[in-house]
Amino acid sequence: MIVSFTGAQSTGKTTLLNILKDKNKDINFIEEVTRRINREYDLPINESGNSLTQLMIIADHVANLYRKYDSDLVILDRCIIDGLVYSEWLYDNNNISISMIDLAMEVYHSIYKKYDIVFYTDPRDVELVDDGERSINKNFRDDIISSFEYRIKSLNNVVVLSGTVEERLETVKKTFEKYNLDINI
Repeated sequence: MIVSFTGAQSTGKTTLLNILKDKNKDINFIEEVTRRINREYDLPINESGNSLTQLMIIADHVANLYRKYDSDLVILDRCIIDGLVYSEWLYDNNNISISMIDLAMEVYHSIYKKYDIVFYTDPRDVELVDDGERSINKNFRDDIISSFEYRIKSLNNVVVLSGTVEERLETVKKTFEKYNLDINI
């Protein structure tokens, strides 16, 4: 089973993932690819991303789905929805080529149904906080949020997480119970 968190920057994805990771040592957790791509390859991210950045990020989203794991449950910090949403913004702002946005769209349509559950982190409950890596540009974040909300409304495997961290974790637990899966929160 493949589960992913998705959403704009500074909406609580990593916070939730870290709590779940600490309490569920038998589950495969895959940390966010974007920051790793930035650190390992020194490629620009956020509003400065380019076609090479997006190519690397999208390739990682594909690899995360096809990699062999130690357990039957894998939880990802981001997924191809993120790859497409950020690619769309970068294309609309002339940072990536048309061939890159076409590739992002093709990969999205090829794999988005492979995610069993996608948890969308509602941005209304979380302030934009500077962590030294994420963009703190409010207009950029608002554009990304609008794109996510447009994208997820047509997907049937999305569960919206809102409220406090505890309320979000309770929604995660209840969602897992629907699949007869046990998760510690």
